[in-house]
Amino acid sequence: MSEITIYNGLLIAWFAVAVAVFVMLFFVVAPYGRHTRKGWGIAVGNKLGWVLMEAASPIVFAVTFLLGENRANPAALVFLVLWEMHYIHRAFIYPFSLRDTVHRMPLSIISFGFLFNLMNGYLNGRYITHFSGGYPNTWLTDPRFIVGVVLFIAGYVINRQADLALRDLRKPGESGYKISNHRLYRWVSCPNYLGEITIWVGWAVATWSVAGLAFAFWTVANLLPRARANHAWYRNTFTDYPPERKALIPKVW
Repeated sequence: MSEITIYNGLLIAWFAVAVAVFVMLFFVVAPYGRHTRKGWGIAVGNKLGWVLMEAASPIVFAVTFLLGENRANPAALVFLVLWEMHYIHRAFIYPFSLRDTVHRMPLSIISFGFLFNLMNGYLNGRYITHFSGGYPNTWLTDPRFIVGVVLFIAGYVINRQADLALRDLRKPGESGYKISNHRLYRWVSCPNYLGEITIWVGWAVATWSVAGLAFAFWTVANLLPRARANHAWYRNTFTDYPPERKALIPKVW
């Protein structure tokens, strides 16, 4: 069986699993962060959990890139920089900026996250430097590339600002949750998720690939139900939670 056959089969399966997960997450909230609860097996500290879960993505993408035939392609190099910029921060910098030393992450969630990042790293990295056949140099001036990169960077900035706003709510050693009124938190409960979705929608547009679309689809399938659960948690936990604040999209939802 050829690699392209396996690759296409994985893509189809990946979309199917995303649909199933999307439906499931409306009934079962993933047990990490504010939704941590017993009954999900052995757990480790949040910092270690984030590293174990996210490290696969920058490593696998870099390996597929180095093994690809079109790695010197200018557009491919831009995609490498964007991907590694996001995931090196997410895997090796963000976890150590967390001030919460209390919450733990179940190994079951870490394992699923590891698989998620492994699959996305392979599907996207392998497409860009092998199955795409190489992006032409003119792709750098294509409207799809420009719009996609702008969306990616905008989402990255939103995501980082949201993380910093949450971090600033806690003093070192604190683990409780508070209401943030900084930046986009004035309008939505989960601007970090809004930023993440914007990142991968931008990636799908810039790469113009089914692999990129699958990643964007997965991001929405995972984070939209999570945003709904977080928003409900805030409303149930804080009696003074701003009633006009939406879950994910300002003034919409």
